Amino acid sequence: MLVKAQYRNQKKFIKIPEACFDLFLAEVKEKFSLPQDLVITVTDETGTEVDEDVFPDLMSTSGLLLVINALNDSGPSTPQSSASFDTDTLSLTSKSSEDSDWFSPKRFRKDEDEASQNSQARDLIKQILETRPGGANVLREYEDTGTITDETRKVMVNILVAHMMETEGRVPHRLTKQKYGLGIITLFPSLRDLQGRTGYEHFYDGQKNSGFLSWRLKTVQRGTKPSGNKDDPKTEEKGGPLLDRQLCHPEDQLDSDQSLEAISLMNHTSDREVIMQKMRATFKYRQRLVRDPEKSTTILSVFPRFLDTKGLILQDFTLLFGSETASRLLERWPTVFKSKIIKLAETLTSTPLLKRLLSSAKQNKESSEAEDFPEWDSDISSFLLLLHFLSPQVSGRKKIQKMSISQAIDHLVVFQKACRSIQEHLETEDNRQPYILAIGSSKEAISQFFIVLDKKLIPCQESSSLAAIDELFKVHFVFSISYDPPLKGLFTFLQTTVYRIDVGSTSETPRVKELRAKLLNDV
Repeated sequence: MLVKAQYRNQKKFIKIPEACFDLFLAEVKEKFSLPQDLVITVTDETGTEVDEDVFPDLMSTSGLLLVINALNDSGPSTPQSSASFDTDTLSLTSKSSEDSDWFSPKRFRKDEDEASQNSQARDLIKQILETRPGGANVLREYEDTGTITDETRKVMVNILVAHMMETEGRVPHRLTKQKYGLGIITLFPSLRDLQGRTGYEHFYDGQKNSGFLSWRLKTVQRGTKPSGNKDDPKTEEKGGPLLDRQLCHPEDQLDSDQSLEAISLMNHTSDREVIMQKMRATFKYRQRLVRDPEKSTTILSVFPRFLDTKGLILQDFTLLFGSETASRLLERWPTVFKSKIIKLAETLTSTPLLKRLLSSAKQNKESSEAEDFPEWDSDISSFLLLLHFLSPQVSGRKKIQKMSISQAIDHLVVFQKACRSIQEHLETEDNRQPYILAIGSSKEAISQFFIVLDKKLIPCQESSSLAAIDELFKVHFVFSISYDPPLKGLFTFLQTTVYRIDVGSTSETPRVKELRAKLLNDV
């Protein structure tokens, strides 16, 4: 979209891909050659400040007139009279002198003392919690345990948002929310997201206007939200299994005609080495089919060797990301994440399912405490514990509804007795996102794992449950398949935190970021 902007006596059109406040400010600085550390604000012709929450709605208003200026700009300012400008002019104006020291431009200059900012933000959060009902309990819990529970985090966020709105009104300034986010992770270091750009995106992400603080603000604001406002535009997904990628090893790829010949050869040979080599050489051709909406559903018919040759999923995934990324789950889950997930799950409110999963997850370490009939084996159980933290959800016609953990488990892994017909199972299943079919005498004694895709079976390369989870995740990228909605939180966590794929560009819920902060800070 095009927006007319005026800075001093100069007018230019600003082009932005979407009605995003931060994108607009960045383009203004670029277009007018302004310093990146220059602090700017937006008001309408009456002097009313335009914040990021209302910016998308104002972009649909015709005849909009706003004024441009900057906080640390000593040059002549432009009058705010409507007679001085054309309609549809967008401008920036200085904030009033009543703003707090936190909004001083000195705070954001590159040579500003970062330690001073952290200290002031930390002291602010501490003072609020010490003086508000319930805040002392938050401080005491962190002091005693080194972290805070989900319920305590909700209490803290409610306290901080209430204080924020009391001091700044219904729409607090973006910089205020940034200061509160910084203060939280400075006062409570174990809540910092070590892989985040700022470390506090799960509390406030200015680029996406998301996080626990933003969510609470929107909940409080909803009752007074003017009618007719459109919902905020969704952030375009820039990472994940649907993203078109460059090959890690583009050499030795066949063209279309050569690929068709190789496909014919593969379909008439049982030589595994030839199959692996030809599948590797036709990877680029296969990716074109996968990303063609009219042909993607035929991929297993064109390349049926996926159904009888183990190792092809791993090979394709490695061509996309390299061997180091491909090996991360198998290497890091047992050594870095599994024991921490188990320890954290012990703090959750106990349910019969949670107790069985905890017992099963700990059986390799504490076999004497394991039940006689475990729920699943240790590795699968630890992943099912992970589901307890990432709120399985499903989209309804009007709103997103929570799904029970037991229902979400059926979207991840399905057990079938070895004596039953696999074909009967496939015929009764509706087409859905890929999942694991575990075949065995009992849930803790699985003999075979398959990935079910389009009512067809892809045999897993290894017989371990951890390898099956690894292969299920990789199937999404190999065939460009979106995550099953109830499992999106789990797969996004694995993608960004364990495999470290598209970190920073993939949309993550605050729950995913919060969990990562707890695990990577050894809480």
